[in-house]
Amino acid sequence: MKATWSLKEKSTGELKVTVSGDAWVNAQEKAFEKLAKNVEIDGFRKGSAPKALVKKQIREQSILMEAVDIVANDAYTFGLQDQDVTPIARPTLDLETLTAEAATLIFLVTVNPEVTLGQYKGLEVTKGYVTVDEDEVSERLNKMREEYAELLVKEEGTVEVGDTAVIDFEGFKDGESFEGGKGENHPLEIGSNSFIPGFEEALVGLATGEEKDVNVTFPESYQAEHLAGQPVTFKVKVHEIKTRQLPELNDEFVKDLNQEGVETLEQLKEKVTHELTHEKEHQVEDAFDNEVLGKVVEASSVEIPQVMIDEETEAMFEDFKRRLQSQGFTMELYAQVTGQDEAFLKEQISKDAESKVKVRLVLNAVAKAENLDANEEEIEAEFAQIATAYNLEVAKVKELVAPESIAYDLRLKKAFDFIKESVQ
Repeated sequence: MKATWSLKEKSTGELKVTVSGDAWVNAQEKAFEKLAKNVEIDGFRKGSAPKALVKKQIREQSILMEAVDIVANDAYTFGLQDQDVTPIARPTLDLETLTAEAATLIFLVTVNPEVTLGQYKGLEVTKGYVTVDEDEVSERLNKMREEYAELLVKEEGTVEVGDTAVIDFEGFKDGESFEGGKGENHPLEIGSNSFIPGFEEALVGLATGEEKDVNVTFPESYQAEHLAGQPVTFKVKVHEIKTRQLPELNDEFVKDLNQEGVETLEQLKEKVTHELTHEKEHQVEDAFDNEVLGKVVEASSVEIPQVMIDEETEAMFEDFKRRLQSQGFTMELYAQVTGQDEAFLKEQISKDAESKVKVRLVLNAVAKAENLDANEEEIEAEFAQIATAYNLEVAKVKELVAPESIAYDLRLKKAFDFIKESVQ
């Protein structure tokens, strides 16, 4: 056998393997024997007719094509080893020449792309500073008060933004009621924007017992196609108005929170300040990481094979489906509610998938350039950490995750840590 390798665009190339001589003769003989078993000739049992007679019944082209099937795997393996090619996906097969003397097989092979690194050492990136002011602390404390607010019946007055109106409603389109447009004793928080635009605002100023016809138009993007963009009228009656009463911000409120080690308002403020500081530190660190990584990736160039983008897209889509299922949704239900089907979602996901693939390729190239690899001790430590996080035995984790996968992830982490440590 003889092989040649020619790299084309987007990390795909042609691996040509010519099979001739004894290897090709033997392949044709095996092909003939396989096809001959199915040949029937009058006067002979199936498979027992003389070879010369059987050969007349089988087209030469059929033998040659069957021979290609027989020899293809060996030819591919030979070509990969001979030309030192490492594929990352299944190849496609074509033929350049096919005769009784020789066959030239063309394997279209996708390989890991070559990354041309830009600057990744000594980058100039400034990390932000963390400060927490009194207004931010007050805002967080007020949110806590909101969580513990009581809804009290409003004996006098009218509906205001922030109130909860308990209403009956029924929707009509062209004078006819429509499915899903009716509710009784429904608590609606005014300003929550949970109803059609304009509906909640129309209730402001109504008193308990009042009725009103509310004219609104469904959004063009509404999931029910027969209502999308259509004007409708809701007949509404207000049964009750409730207003939110916030607890006083004092030591008594703090004690009601029942937080360990926090008994006074001052202690709560200190804790909130600490939590906000910690949150902001994470935000600053994330922003720093994103800026650093963004500069390295932007400065590097690589032609990403479509198969890598497709595989990442599929993995991200499957992860999205799992998260939907954990929330009690099916893909079918999600599509009905949002109008976004599988094809649309994959199209959107593919954009992020391409970015994720490029990040991994660039970090892997940095690791290669700097000879960064994970040792056995580090791999074992990572297995133990995963086992602890998921409350599993280490042996079970090793059944689920290949050590090569752990080593690869650690390799990328080391590369990114190296980049960050060199930032000026």
